[in-house]
Amino acid sequence: MEADTMTETLTRPAPTAEDSVDYVARARSIKPIIDAEAETMEAGATITKPVVDALAENELFWVLVPREYGGGGQGIVNSLKVVEELARADGSVGWAFMANAFSTGVAVGFFPEDGAREMYAGADKAVTAGMILPTGTGKRVDGGYEVTGTYGFGSGSHHASWIGAGFVVLGDDGNPEMNGETPVCRIAFVPRDQVEFLGGWDVMGMAATGSDNYKVDGLFVPEAHTMDTFSTEPVRPEAVYKLGMLGIGVGGHAPVALGIAQRALEEIARITADKKRPGYPTVVGDSEMFRRGFVEHDALLQAARLYVYQAHADAEAAAAAGTITDEHRARLRQAATWVQKVAQDIVTWAYNWGGSASIRNPSVLGRCLRDIAVGAQHMLVEPMTLVEASTPIIAGYLKKEND
Repeated sequence: MEADTMTETLTRPAPTAEDSVDYVARARSIKPIIDAEAETMEAGATITKPVVDALAENELFWVLVPREYGGGGQGIVNSLKVVEELARADGSVGWAFMANAFSTGVAVGFFPEDGAREMYAGADKAVTAGMILPTGTGKRVDGGYEVTGTYGFGSGSHHASWIGAGFVVLGDDGNPEMNGETPVCRIAFVPRDQVEFLGGWDVMGMAATGSDNYKVDGLFVPEAHTMDTFSTEPVRPEAVYKLGMLGIGVGGHAPVALGIAQRALEEIARITADKKRPGYPTVVGDSEMFRRGFVEHDALLQAARLYVYQAHADAEAAAAAGTITDEHRARLRQAATWVQKVAQDIVTWAYNWGGSASIRNPSVLGRCLRDIAVGAQHMLVEPMTLVEASTPIIAGYLKKEND
């Protein structure tokens, strides 16, 4: 079942003169390849070569790379929509791609220009992945840093060419260098052949993301391949980078959830069209209980999708105008976390109506349930982020009341 019409009517932005390539359509076009590889990917705990090749041939990995470097030059909304389409085909593919493309957005937007050009402006563009939180350490040496660390959750690292390694900068005394009360932290990206992969990704859902552990030990990283972890000023002028590392990095989680929920509704609509069950006069899909539940959950999905994309569009427009506020950033956090629960409710409802079709392998609904359950556990969409987002949002209401 291809349920694109309603989705596109409600969410696709009007094309602009600069959008000569429809990357969302490109993402949608490789769904048959992803469908054919889905079971193999889940069993092998990684994205397979046919899918990686399709992503690369359609230039999807580089949607957030500037046109000046030969990339897609897309804004945040279209980039999120690419993630949603891929997650609709398979949650793990959407997640791993998000890790690749959105870490690229961070690197190209905040790296020193010479390092970013080396990685992205040539014919052999980098595909990045890996942990950028400062869980490693690095000491200053001539021309760069000597980095040591063990990292987890390297989503998309099996096919990445450059791997992230966040680190705390240590002084000569072995203690962290400090910027006021904050340790000095940096992010490095290093060629994958300089990284030792440790495996360790054995999970119930998002299995094909290949989110393995890895380590580097005393690795020299040149200054040009590192950046300040807490930088708020991008090196590029495009508005998307002005959303900041957190705005780019967190946002990609939302369309993964949307895509999985969309696929769950597509699957249950198809299954119940001819599914019979004792106590139902005709097929389950004709049941008034099912139909009411379906349109209620479809409404939740459409509302969540609209809010996710509107919040990001508003924030990017404000960033372009130099007027982005704490409330804009808080709403990005709110949307990315809130949509996880919405998607979980939708997927669980669809799974429960699937009966035996949900539990017999291979089962797309079973995979959707496992994937959304794991995706919602990520620390960046932990429920406490809603508490953190509440202060600027409530302040906005109080300001309106006093105006």
